[in-house]
Amino acid sequence: MLTGTVKFFNESKGYGFIKDDETEKEIFVHITGLVDQIAQDDKVTYEVKEGKKGENAVNVRRA
Repeated sequence: MLTGTVKFFNESKGYGFIKDDETEKEIFVHITGLVDQIAQDDKVTYEVKEGKKGENAVNVRRA
């Protein structure tokens, strides 16, 4: 599992970005990839899956 911090998440639009702790790369996250509800600045664990427009965070859980 990868770890990161929620940089931005818009609940009404259903998407946001996670900043990876190790690489500091931003990963797109869609509401369908969430296990737990998340908010800005939450520490999370996640997996990466290739999507239509690049990498997406999936199985996102609060750490």
